[in-house]
Amino acid sequence: MTSVRPDRGDDVPAARVARARYRRILRFAAWNLAVTWWYELLLPRIGLARIAERTRSKRMQRFARRFHVLAVDLGGLMIKVGQFMSSRLDVLPPEITKELEGLQDEVPAVPFDLIARLAEAELGMPLSRAFSWVDETPVAAASLGQAHRARLAPLDARDTGLSGVVIKVQRPGIDEIVTVDLAALRRVGGWLSHVRLVSSRVDAPALVEEFAVTSLEEIDYLHEAASSVRFAAEFENDPRVSVPEVVWERTTRRVLTLEDVTAIKITDTVGLAAAGIDPAEVAPVFAAVMFDQLFSNGFFHADPHPGNIFVTPVAVTEGSEERPWKLTFIDFGMMGEVGANTRSGLRKLLIAAASRDGKGLVDAAREVGVLLATADTSELERAMTHLFARFGGMGFAELREVDPREFREFAVEFGDVVRSLPFQLPENFLLVIRAMSLTSGVCSALDPAFNLWDSVEPYAQQLIREERGNVVQDFGAQALSTLGLVWRLPKRVDTLVSRIEEGSVGFRSPDLEKRVTRLERSVGRVVSAVLFGALLVAGAVVRADDAVFGTALMVVSVLPLLHALFAGRRGR
Repeated sequence: MTSVRPDRGDDVPAARVARARYRRILRFAAWNLAVTWWYELLLPRIGLARIAERTRSKRMQRFARRFHVLAVDLGGLMIKVGQFMSSRLDVLPPEITKELEGLQDEVPAVPFDLIARLAEAELGMPLSRAFSWVDETPVAAASLGQAHRARLAPLDARDTGLSGVVIKVQRPGIDEIVTVDLAALRRVGGWLSHVRLVSSRVDAPALVEEFAVTSLEEIDYLHEAASSVRFAAEFENDPRVSVPEVVWERTTRRVLTLEDVTAIKITDTVGLAAAGIDPAEVAPVFAAVMFDQLFSNGFFHADPHPGNIFVTPVAVTEGSEERPWKLTFIDFGMMGEVGANTRSGLRKLLIAAASRDGKGLVDAAREVGVLLATADTSELERAMTHLFARFGGMGFAELREVDPREFREFAVEFGDVVRSLPFQLPENFLLVIRAMSLTSGVCSALDPAFNLWDSVEPYAQQLIREERGNVVQDFGAQALSTLGLVWRLPKRVDTLVSRIEEGSVGFRSPDLEKRVTRLERSVGRVVSAVLFGALLVAGAVVRADDAVFGTALMVVSVLPLLHALFAGRRGR
């Protein structure tokens, strides 16, 4: 089949090329949906489920190979879709993920003359004027743009304090390609919304829209530059992380100029060892940095694949306890943001996983929104408890030694439970899953014996301490608020009674005067009871930090309690 990529300089009119591209994507999706429907839905209904099971592995491999060819030929967002699929080791079978792994790096470069032409149009000047030197060989070629090393012109170098930079330039025609690809993906998402097997678990059109927002942000380099500045601010005082500076004078929506921070690729274990850096020490630090982004900051790098993270050696004084290297993040085109409520749920998920708490994990999944509130999760809780009891705490190396038959038996038992529940993916959760999946893969590449639990457990303990601190703060704030209410309550009741006596409040109920009289008698007891509760809670909270003052508050709380009890008896 002939290529339909607009940036190849075909003589075919652009509109016809776009239509051909759109139809090719839809034909591919329609054919594979039809094949899946035939084997996975129709054949089992007529008693031929064994045929579907026997051919499933080959069908998956064939689908992955065909999609690989389609993605490389078309480029654009199809590469991004393939990259996402290759990272979903938790959901997709290895026949698909293994075949699509090459899409992380397998992208043909655009000829430099086309790149130079676009960059000059964007910057409004020849490249020879904007830069003193530009390497025509790209340092990286991605699906949406490619990067070239360069040196700033002397005046810019003096103003910025930088010399070596990397120029990131969009692939020519990428705006039109993204528009066509998103239109096709929206159409496929609409088809999937009518497939009950899919729609009962995920809102496909919503996922496509989330993917669209991310993709449109990724081709806006001004947005990427702003994200890089924000990310740098989040880790400003963190010696573990560094971020390249943005050269704003040479940055536009389609051209991004950054400080050249090229160092050792994070998964280059040979290069790390040559620099005297133990890869096994890098893995837990990288995991902790990603945990901080996801569970504390709420603003995270959603594409932390090995090409986007370097390990940069740094000079340290002899005998210093400082780490002689840091992690350098690049490419902030795909960033995710987690709201406070979702972040709280994610923290509880992490704590429950570290505690091997099956019920807590299910409750946290419901809070995050992965499970609908109406779902009956009793069987899932039992299955998760079983899962933690057998496999909890194992690292990847240990899991590989488990008898595969045991995995299959558990999968059969666990699969029916999972399929019966109404799972869904909340907004932005696609990026969370991608980030965690890539983090796990990078850590395993650094250290095959890496056990993610070793990083999760201390981090979860830290979160537990923070959660307890938040609870204490909440109790303290509530106690102070209650004390303020108690302090103001007598005056407000007195004002109300005065207005009633003056006749400035109208009444419709004939027995309201009796009720007001009873209110006057009981208001003292109510105030005393509320004051007792406020003093007792405040004393319990304060006592953790100041034993003397806290104990004094708790003792004093006895006085309003006695008043509430005996004043009530005298009033009867």
